Amino acid sequence: MTSHPSGEQFELTKNAQRAVIVEVGAGVREYAVAGRDVLQPYGIEDICDGAHGAPLIPWPNRLADGRYRFDGVEHQLALSEPPKHNAIHGLLRWRPWRATERESNRVVMSTRLHPQPGYPFAVDVSIAYELSDDGLTTSTTAANVGERACPYGAGQHPYLSPGDGLIDDCVLELPARTRVLTDDVRQLPIGSESVAGSDFDFLRPRRLGELRVDSAFTDLARNAAGQAVARLSSPDGSRVELWVDEHYPFIELFTGDTLAPSRRRRGLAVEPMTCPPNGFQSGEGLVRLEPGQSLTTRWGARLL
Repeated sequence: MTSHPSGEQFELTKNAQRAVIVEVGAGVREYAVAGRDVLQPYGIEDICDGAHGAPLIPWPNRLADGRYRFDGVEHQLALSEPPKHNAIHGLLRWRPWRATERESNRVVMSTRLHPQPGYPFAVDVSIAYELSDDGLTTSTTAANVGERACPYGAGQHPYLSPGDGLIDDCVLELPARTRVLTDDVRQLPIGSESVAGSDFDFLRPRRLGELRVDSAFTDLARNAAGQAVARLSSPDGSRVELWVDEHYPFIELFTGDTLAPSRRRRGLAVEPMTCPPNGFQSGEGLVRLEPGQSLTTRWGARLL
């Protein structure tokens, strides 16, 4: 039996669409339409880099010092980003998940987040990935199966693909009016500002150029279906987009400048997030799941 760093591979197909979901972390390893990448992939023999396609649960982004208070109790998590003294991107990225439902165009990946030091809560998590005529849809459900309330946040880390070449020559449209400001050392929130007139204003489609971004954006404009939609247009005329539902009030953009040289700026991370960086400490956007309560959040991607 062949073993890959990302574990078992679950291939989904629908007409010209193909996606691969992985056992380790339950992320999207690749998604393409007629051979054109919609999401930037990583190789089957590679360890997932830069959190490509990974779910970020039970919190996305950074948590200062891995510390937070919930219902009057202090909790301390391991520092998974030691150089910056942060805990980052939750607890499920490197765990094996199991496929609990499977069809040719759909798979449901499931796991239980058992109580542990720093997060002594029990949460069942399932992620349904489905290909349809409308592209790839991802539905993440978290259910509190413990006996007390728990803090919860969710995100995911897909990278929109420019096709061939770099993101520099692509045009980005992002319906966000506000950017979360962070410090330069630990990348933790220090405030927010309007994007109007700044280099980070993509309310109207604009070329990315050499702009370096690793910021959360909010105050999202939404369509009649309640979706906020980001679009990346390539010089060859192709366009890919990512949408988020109303449960995701934040989108993180990351231009990939800190990845390995061969991977830098070859995908634009457009990360749905239910809360901003450091949400477990600030309480902003934090979801409180009571015993027996569940929450489902959705995002999707497509080639236009």
